[in-house]
Amino acid sequence: MINIKNKQDCCGCSACVQRCPKQCITMAEDNEGFLYPQVDSSKCIDCHLCEKVCPVINKYDTRTPLNVYAAKNSDDEVRRSSSSGGIFTLLAEQTIKDGGVVFGACWDKEWNVKHDCVDNISDLYRFRSSKYLQSVIGDSYLKAEQFLKIGRKVMFTGTPCQVAGLKHFLRKEYDNLLVVEVICHSVPSPGVWQQYLATRLNTLKWEKSDIRNISFRDKKTGWKTYSFVIENKDGNSFIELSSKNAFMRGFLADLYTRPSCHACPAKQLRSGSDITLGDFWGIESLMPEIDDDKGVSAIIVNSDKGKQVLHNINVELHEVQYNELTTRNPALVKSFPITPKRTEFFKEDGNTFEEKVKRLAMKPFSMKTLAYRIVRKVIPNMVVEKLKRLLR
Repeated sequence: MINIKNKQDCCGCSACVQRCPKQCITMAEDNEGFLYPQVDSSKCIDCHLCEKVCPVINKYDTRTPLNVYAAKNSDDEVRRSSSSGGIFTLLAEQTIKDGGVVFGACWDKEWNVKHDCVDNISDLYRFRSSKYLQSVIGDSYLKAEQFLKIGRKVMFTGTPCQVAGLKHFLRKEYDNLLVVEVICHSVPSPGVWQQYLATRLNTLKWEKSDIRNISFRDKKTGWKTYSFVIENKDGNSFIELSSKNAFMRGFLADLYTRPSCHACPAKQLRSGSDITLGDFWGIESLMPEIDDDKGVSAIIVNSDKGKQVLHNINVELHEVQYNELTTRNPALVKSFPITPKRTEFFKEDGNTFEEKVKRLAMKPFSMKTLAYRIVRKVIPNMVVEKLKRLLR
């Protein structure tokens, strides 16, 4: 029987809930806004299936990728509405053209993030663009299994722990399943997100029902200097550089990250995915000729199936070494240590959300960092990158 004694031992994937034959496990929100399994022991038959499908108890081995690429979708409009290079859309479109179903993360009516599935290309926009929240899986694993059993192709996308949860839940391999994970720094609290959103909407004098869209990674200010945007149905927008946005600053400072993210069971390609997708940060120093600040994807091929699917879509691939990616996007291979400031954030001290973030997310910087910032303001990017290569 699942019994969470240390919150780092649960990633919230809900594989245990969906696999329980007696439906005696439910997900309940804790005081930090994260979901954890609760068992009705009076209904439990001690079958231990919940433990057998847990991706934290049963970790996969680390893997070495078959290939690593930089790539981007040739459709600039798709790339504009995607977080990085728009490769997810190409893979998803091919799945649907083959009669399949695509699972991904989207907004619900209350502006929480949930997993859902679509089988129409026109609905894929719902899954595009990063949503920096832990999505509610619900019964997505069960639905995916049902589609797989009747022979339909399924493309399932999620964070590494969600992907590992699906693979353990299924307990067998399916030729008609393509599993795609996203490179993940961590997932922030959905409960904290709702606190931030309520505060922001109150400032704007808007209601949730007024919102048309929310983007954590709007590219109007560029791929590297992306913005946080809330759009309402009247055409008005709240736009703020993500580097200045309180929710994003607190997230990147790990103030309200899920505890399991600090000991992630699925980093280093341990999720069981066929393909890994993410931002190819630092591509301007490695391949400046393909960087137009509209987004470049990192693609990691982890299986023969993933390799075959990738080469069946129409995209120009630029092969790179694995370490050239991991040095630029370390979230792929390492968890970030828990900060003492996290405990301080969750204390009730009378301060507002923004006051807490402003105080706790401040990063002291050295004179070297200050000098670098000044140099970056007065010297063009291409010159800076050439100097960096010369000094290596």
